[in-house]
Amino acid sequence: MRGRMGLWIAGITVTLREVKLANKPPELIEASPKATVPVLVLDSGEVIDESIAVARWALLQNDPEGWLAGDDADLIAEADGAFKHHLDRYKYPNRYEDEPGFGEVDHQAEGLKILQKWDARLSEHGQMCGPERTLADIALFPFIRQFANHNRDWFDAQDLPNLHPWLEAHLASDLFRNVMPKFTPWKSGDEPVWFGETD
Repeated sequence: MRGRMGLWIAGITVTLREVKLANKPPELIEASPKATVPVLVLDSGEVIDESIAVARWALLQNDPEGWLAGDDADLIAEADGAFKHHLDRYKYPNRYEDEPGFGEVDHQAEGLKILQKWDARLSEHGQMCGPERTLADIALFPFIRQFANHNRDWFDAQDLPNLHPWLEAHLASDLFRNVMPKFTPWKSGDEPVWFGETD
């Protein structure tokens, strides 16, 4: 989602190949042996295979809303590091049963502590780095959305007076609606599917 949002807001159109990770096409593995998504293959042959890196690359080409002004490396690293760590174990505890210390940490509670810190940050301006959305908001939004959706009744009951309306506004945005259509998984020989802002 982060990569798609960066490409969309930058007005960059790409050929999209939807992939089911349970049935990875060999072309994905050939492009990026890591075989995770997203993978952006540039005309030069360069491969970018991290969502935040795709978004940053797109914004370096065109940044009409000034998102890079909110490229807060420490905040994004906290989202990709500590918060994602707790999110994964909160959502998929069975995947981590063999991890040392499994069951000793309440990952829901630890994730909430980070959300409370971000909620306080939002109290200053309404977005993570000022009054307008920037890359920091787009970087955090998908992870916060996942955390909220895992147990929405519990999440909605938490005292997060700034984070709740922030999340709802991003969910209701045209940007979110435009990047979230479902696409049929790609297979070799399919007609190209174009994705991007074309207005």
